[in-house]
Amino acid sequence: MTEIEFRSLEDIEWRVEDGDDGTFAGYACRYGKKDSYGTTFHPGVFRKGLDKQDYALLFMHHPMQPIGTFRAEERGDHLWIEGRYDDTAAGRDARVMARSGSARELSVGFVRTDLPDWKKLYEMEEDKRKDALENIRSARLVEVSQITARMAAVPGSKLKTVRSALGDLYAEVDAPTIADRIREEQERKAAEAEQDRRMQERQRRAALLRLTTVGRA
Repeated sequence: MTEIEFRSLEDIEWRVEDGDDGTFAGYACRYGKKDSYGTTFHPGVFRKGLDKQDYALLFMHHPMQPIGTFRAEERGDHLWIEGRYDDTAAGRDARVMARSGSARELSVGFVRTDLPDWKKLYEMEEDKRKDALENIRSARLVEVSQITARMAAVPGSKLKTVRSALGDLYAEVDAPTIADRIREEQERKAAEAEQDRRMQERQRRAALLRLTTVGRA
């Protein structure tokens, strides 16, 4: 099970052509800017994570709602995409919404490839773990979605990708994210420490009681 994350930046710029060909082009992601999650994409982040084949342009990250296709490439401080809307009702509607401004933003769906196992993350010093989580230095692009105006992806999204021999299938599941696992482990360790503290306190009180009883005898 691989965790897919989503990011949408406020200053993403893209254009939808006026003609009948339904083409579009623009920035899908800018580097060096902190997003609403508190994370930052770094230049070269998708250097090893881009396919030369077409990607699906989705609507609101819904895998069953493709509205077009595009190709992507890194250009200095941004990820550039060029594509075309499908000549379908969904594709035509999405193009109209992009031009009207009601759904004018883009959001990238990606899988991070720069993080160690969550247990190793948990064992890191706090400042190193914070740096690793907040700086995205290597990732694989999965898709780009057209999203409604000022509608960012929800932090901690549970949308996952499931691998099968037939390709990429999506499913909404309750599997914990990396952040969830680290938080749960921290809470478990804290609970164990508190339990140990209480046990030691009970043992100390029992010892004092025995000493008091012996002294009275």
